[in-house]
Amino acid sequence: MTSQTLREARKYEEASEKLIQEEERPNFHLSARTGWMNDPNGFSYYKGKYHMFYQYHPYESKWGPMHWGHAVSEDLLYWEYLPAALAPDEFYDRDGCFSGSAITLPDGRHLLMYTGVVKEHQGDDMIREVQTQCLAVGDGVDYKKYEKNPVLGVKNLPEGCSRFDFRDPKMWQKEDGTYCCVVGNRPADGSGQILLFNSPDGFQWNFRKILISNRNRFGKMWECPDFFQLDGKWVLLTSPQDMLPQGFEYHNGNGTLCLIGAFDEKTDTFTEEYDQSIDYGIDFYAPQTVLAPDGRRIMIGWMQNWDACNLRSPEEPWFGQMSIPRELSVKNNRLYQRPIRELEEMRCKKVAFQNITFTGTISLDGVKGRMIDMEIRLHPEEGQELYQKFAVRFAQDEQYYTALSFRPRESILKVDRKFSGSRRAIIHQRRSLVNSSNGELKLRLILDRFSVEVFVNDGEQVMSATMYTHQEADEISFFVDGSVCMDVIKYDLMQ
Repeated sequence: MTSQTLREARKYEEASEKLIQEEERPNFHLSARTGWMNDPNGFSYYKGKYHMFYQYHPYESKWGPMHWGHAVSEDLLYWEYLPAALAPDEFYDRDGCFSGSAITLPDGRHLLMYTGVVKEHQGDDMIREVQTQCLAVGDGVDYKKYEKNPVLGVKNLPEGCSRFDFRDPKMWQKEDGTYCCVVGNRPADGSGQILLFNSPDGFQWNFRKILISNRNRFGKMWECPDFFQLDGKWVLLTSPQDMLPQGFEYHNGNGTLCLIGAFDEKTDTFTEEYDQSIDYGIDFYAPQTVLAPDGRRIMIGWMQNWDACNLRSPEEPWFGQMSIPRELSVKNNRLYQRPIRELEEMRCKKVAFQNITFTGTISLDGVKGRMIDMEIRLHPEEGQELYQKFAVRFAQDEQYYTALSFRPRESILKVDRKFSGSRRAIIHQRRSLVNSSNGELKLRLILDRFSVEVFVNDGEQVMSATMYTHQEADEISFFVDGSVCMDVIKYDLMQ
């Protein structure tokens, strides 16, 4: 039986969606059906379709009592909205259904695991959120909450573990048919840790061990963990809060962390070997992955920065979009990301230029647009001094633009949206140290109506940023201080 709270949310989103024109949304990035979207949840493949749930407040374009929005896709690029899946309507989740995950049970049902939130008054007039892990079972559209919720709570936590920072379960099934999940938690030292739980059937869960402890190395609380095997390694993704920069890593405060290492499945021991940011741009948080039927590990993140949420007016009918889905691999002990190959089927109107040698600023015939896939290769002009700076400006008109610039002597790539039309003094720039020799660099820019994602050196690094420049600003120009040789291939991207 659907609760009144969920029925009201479904009725509201169905009516409100009709007020948003198709051209007012991203073309091939999933955005909120209406109102507010943040973390991806329950990213899974079920009954022949990819399912993406998301943190959702349908009634306003700002954070509020969390529901689970729901959309499905066959290609991860064209999305169809389904009715909201969860609403805060039980005693154990009355203040929010926070992030979680989904798996398919042996009997064909879809199992969701999410964090239920209840606000609790403390003795010192403070209000804290008690967080527990809860289940819901459904058929891909309608979900019924488990009668024995919550299935994990304070009684399942080791001594010293916070019941207020205990969230975002990510489940998977092992080869022997049993289940595991990782959950973010805060221990007594105030930093973060990832807890590992196991279950024989997906319904009865027990604490197994602390999988990994932050010990105040990478920010504080670790949110939204994901843990999987990839190319002979094990990868832990998480989103730490309150990070401090380390060189050119971890510049986003509330940022992202990838740990690559080894995992002994007999003792459930993870040994970390390498660490890096997941995305080096401005807008990327809380990624979640799915194992596709063809064996690809595909990741989607919330393309937003918590410190820049007021970039878009709350009067707008929707806020929040997901990143482009990215195929993951581990090479040279690094996480590589490439846009999913299905994107190439959207390409049309190819324009190509080779060995364009120039100084100053140029534009190229046919190279423009706000929904494009553009590859750029840079190399110095033979016999000339190394250029000082290269830049490409896009979403451009006489007043506005967003820029990507590269200084080869420092090997620093920068994304900058301060002239994109924002009226807020928030984060507009992010720099990344990239691999480049003698000014050579390979870039792939994916532009949708309100975003840019830059894949560097075939996915060695990625920089993502949102921008809300009006859509008529569709010019692209290239600038170099010095002289450079450049190859450009540009495609329009159409559904």
